[in-house]
Amino acid sequence: MAAATDPLPDLLIAIPTVILLCKVGARLVRGVGQPPVVGEIAVGLLLGPSFLGWLWPGAQAWLFPPSSLPYLGLLGSLGLLIFMFLVGHELQISLLRAQTKTAALVSMVSVALPLGLGALLALGMYDSFAPEGAERLPFVLFIAVAMSITAFPVMARILADRGMYRTRVGVLALACAAFDDVTAWCLLAAVVAVSAAGSPMEAVTTALLAVAFAFFMVAVVRPVLARLATRGERTPTDSSVLILLFSGLCLSALATDLIGVHALFGAFVFGAVTPRGSRVIEYQTARLRAFAMPVLLPLFFVTTGLRADVGLLAADPVQLLWASAVLTVAVSAKWGGGTGAARLSGQSWRDAMSIGALMNCRGLTELIVLNIGLGLGVIGQDLFTILILMALITTAATSPALNRIRKGMPEEELEVEERPAGEPVDGARQPDGMQDTVGARAGAGRPAP
Repeated sequence: MAAATDPLPDLLIAIPTVILLCKVGARLVRGVGQPPVVGEIAVGLLLGPSFLGWLWPGAQAWLFPPSSLPYLGLLGSLGLLIFMFLVGHELQISLLRAQTKTAALVSMVSVALPLGLGALLALGMYDSFAPEGAERLPFVLFIAVAMSITAFPVMARILADRGMYRTRVGVLALACAAFDDVTAWCLLAAVVAVSAAGSPMEAVTTALLAVAFAFFMVAVVRPVLARLATRGERTPTDSSVLILLFSGLCLSALATDLIGVHALFGAFVFGAVTPRGSRVIEYQTARLRAFAMPVLLPLFFVTTGLRADVGLLAADPVQLLWASAVLTVAVSAKWGGGTGAARLSGQSWRDAMSIGALMNCRGLTELIVLNIGLGLGVIGQDLFTILILMALITTAATSPALNRIRKGMPEEELEVEERPAGEPVDGARQPDGMQDTVGARAGAGRPAP
């Protein structure tokens, strides 16, 4: 029997190559006013069969030999779990309370309209794009949800970079995205349950278990974490808290994976119940971010790029027409729905169009959803590639659209009471510079994807 090839040397070449190229891609696009995730997605596509595999197949095979791909995927998935934990932890619940009426209306419309139009589009695409064995209902539901996604972290970074994070439009857009984020993840959990279940009863059981899990996390885990955070305030650099957080997100991810609603949901919920404003929690989550975002997450981008092949679309004019239809529905439903709802809620046309443009930003969140669908067998490589391109284009269009809409318009900051560094928040003392906002973190030199 031949000895198995040791993948370690291949990984020691592939990992630093991917990390460095993603860093270069992020810096290049930031130079032209784009969020870093646009460059990272583009690098992932360029390293895959869409470019490197087409231009120089031998180089791609040498850089990503088959023996290394499972390990790259696992490391990328681990980075993704940490990212989802951070998204949950940084979700601004206060924004939901402050802008409930308007944000709820805009969010509902900007989710419902893409859901409806996406479902109609999916019905027409089923015969051409559904993989063998994929049932019609999961396929239609998944495409509908994929059309309704907004990337809350990317939006926060764009607003922070533009100095709009504390403006009325910025706060409203973030509140809408927060509502949208929660709604979309709940819908996706339902789609995953339907796709993985063998019968309607199994789907109902999965949903009930998911609700029970969420209740347990809020009623039991959150108070325990709050007490531990209070005890750890005197020693915020204690690594045992880091171990606790990482172990907790892994176990939570395992729980939802066993339930049948994907491991990412467990990490997200664990992040959402982790106390905010605690010095020790903020310090240790910053350590998680500092390693996972620049080192592990780029591996997710490249494994995504290796699964997409733009050449498949270029070789078939019919698929290009479907790709145009997907992009048209995605933009018109999300941007149009968000703009219309914001206008109905009393916003000016300029502000309403700005909110619509921001809601159309999909970013990394869309990639996560698409990889779930591909892993479940609900979509195939061709449709996966089309939706990846849609995510890239809609994300890249956000900043230029805002530049045009808000050209010559001064941004007025909301009169928000300043909180001195170190002032207690939610019963815990914060260290200097660790304000409990996504925008503050994004603007403080810790890049948000």
